[in-house]
Amino acid sequence: MQKLQFPQPDLRVRNLNDVLQVWDVVRKKWVVLTPEEWVRQHLIHFLRDHRGWSESLMAVEKNLKYNGLNRRPDVVVYTSDMKPLLLAECKAPDVNINQAVLDQAAMYNRSLGVAYVLVTNGLHTSCCFIHSEQAAIQWLHDIPFAGA
Repeated sequence: MQKLQFPQPDLRVRNLNDVLQVWDVVRKKWVVLTPEEWVRQHLIHFLRDHRGWSESLMAVEKNLKYNGLNRRPDVVVYTSDMKPLLLAECKAPDVNINQAVLDQAAMYNRSLGVAYVLVTNGLHTSCCFIHSEQAAIQWLHDIPFAGA
């Protein structure tokens, strides 16, 4: 798999019937190691190990209803009182982070109402803070630390 901008985490990987799988520390199960999953797992470990976000407050691909349709944001991080705080949309490294990806994250956020929205393909990451009371977006230079 491709080297990403995130520090290399200590991932548990196995080959089961010629299918590479990775242990997801949030979902507590083995999942197929696709290029998008490679990015998602790097991000999860980065948020936990380098930004102080608790994996127990993360949800991965949790169902979300939007306009009557089931959607699954890649990662949602909650506050200790279980309010959504950070939404991350992950793409494979060969997928450009473009307006369509930002629109997808914004669609998820209409239901979640998080303060932080992050999009990444593992090579390029953008993160913003949503000022809901002013209906404004502030692009950040880095991924925030827990409690920021």
